[in-house]
Amino acid sequence: MIVMLKRFKLIKSGLQNMVISEKWNIYRDDNLGRARHVKEKLLDDCFWDSVDYILAFTAPIYDMIRACDTDRACLHLIYDMWDAMIVKVKKAIYRKEGRRMEESSSFYDVVHRILVDRWTKNSTLLHCLAYALNPKYYSQQWLQKDSSRVPPHMDLELTQERQKCLRRFFPSMEDRSRISLEYADFISNSGTFGDFDAINTQYTMAKSWWLLYGTITPMLQKIALRLVQQPSSSSCAERNWSTYSFVHSIKRNKITPKRAEDLVYVHSNLRLLSRKTPSYAQGANQMWDIVGDTFDSLNDIGDLQFASLSLDRGHDYSRWR
Repeated sequence: MIVMLKRFKLIKSGLQNMVISEKWNIYRDDNLGRARHVKEKLLDDCFWDSVDYILAFTAPIYDMIRACDTDRACLHLIYDMWDAMIVKVKKAIYRKEGRRMEESSSFYDVVHRILVDRWTKNSTLLHCLAYALNPKYYSQQWLQKDSSRVPPHMDLELTQERQKCLRRFFPSMEDRSRISLEYADFISNSGTFGDFDAINTQYTMAKSWWLLYGTITPMLQKIALRLVQQPSSSSCAERNWSTYSFVHSIKRNKITPKRAEDLVYVHSNLRLLSRKTPSYAQGANQMWDIVGDTFDSLNDIGDLQFASLSLDRGHDYSRWR
């Protein structure tokens, strides 16, 4: 729906020219009531204002979903992206309603409740731990951008979630005591963490930062390197099933399982090798294997390349209402 509304906005002038054209009368004869309704909507400024409003407060949600649905390492960024998304949604709604940020909005309360329910359903302890081990969120550059920001170790909810996650990682009390001491060294900038270069590069580096300066905390370094390289979605791994269905189809169902696995292996590795070629990042066939699954802003959508539309009347759409 969001992509379709964006498309409507892009071709607004074309749609309006269509309904005021003399040729519109030819199509109008099929259903006068529907044609009149379409014309009134497309020429109604209130309708287009509503479209702009919907796109304004859903754009941060859309952008976050697109950012998460990629194979890039972003697990350690999700928690902060969530907070930033909530603020942007609130600003868009309050700007439309003409309210101050400290006032209450019944519509925003509904939107916020939906988003919180979704976050509660999908978030894991790893999101909190990955956020807590990202050096960016301890840097002065990040903290000074907003006076309400605090380092992760000073957030009570984050601290509780981090401790729960570490208890799962390390059932042994001895190991937990050791990892707690290492975390204390990390947040207090002890040893190599207090090096001038280490502090100066906290904001811009994550994986490389832990490789360079995390040697004095080997257990914590090992966990951090795992998390800062972790995608937040499994959708990229599921592409293997798409490749398998392409290889082993109805017309090619006599292929043995071993042959099918070998073909999937070859195809997947050729895809990975192609990403290192210059043509993968530019030209008509750029990112050919992803086809829109990389993160693109809502502002760049010119076609319906992200939409998955169906005209199958056999589907029961009433269950989504």
